[in-house]
Amino acid sequence: MSDAVVLKAEARDRVGKGSSRAIRRQGKIPAVIYGDNKDPISIVLPAKEVTLMLHQGGFLTKLLDIEVDGKKHKVLPKDYQLDPVKDFMMHVDFLRISSKTIVTVNIPVHIEGEDKCPGLTAGGVLNIVRHEVEVNCPASSIPEFFTIDISKSVIGDTLNISDVALPEGATPTITDRDFTIVTIQAPGGGAAEEETDAPEASEVPATAQSEEGGEA
Repeated sequence: MSDAVVLKAEARDRVGKGSSRAIRRQGKIPAVIYGDNKDPISIVLPAKEVTLMLHQGGFLTKLLDIEVDGKKHKVLPKDYQLDPVKDFMMHVDFLRISSKTIVTVNIPVHIEGEDKCPGLTAGGVLNIVRHEVEVNCPASSIPEFFTIDISKSVIGDTLNISDVALPEGATPTITDRDFTIVTIQAPGGGAAEEETDAPEASEVPATAQSEEGGEA
């Protein structure tokens, strides 16, 4: 994955709804850093920078260095809250990580070889069953995406998780079967039903195993 992004934050002494509202009126975002068997730290972040990161995508898999009072904390965004009406960010939880931290994250799947795929050239239809794959992996080496190659696939082919080259240390959370990622279907064959336990991206935030936390 790419190098950690550095964000400068301010420590905050006061917590609670009143303090958080005052922080947001100043164009900033209240947040908390927790985990790694250390005391949580309540902080304030610039809203513009954090919102830009959110809109760039992959926010919950983005490794960050948050600098507070001259000290850097390596963290991973665990969760965030958006205003239900105005859709601006209200609060962020950051998980403090170490070299031993294992997290559960959703990694996007990139399809390559579409222009060379015999099945598509013959009029077949690409059906993406899973746009993301949930995996356990070290927090310090979260992949930006997985790649699956369909350049040799023909109509009727099914490509599963075993056809994806997973980086060292990354293991799917589904272990009882070789689940489907994409299929090449015959024209007019209809879309294959998505597996009933396929996670939606918005429903599965990044979480750390054996870690707990929440909004300060």
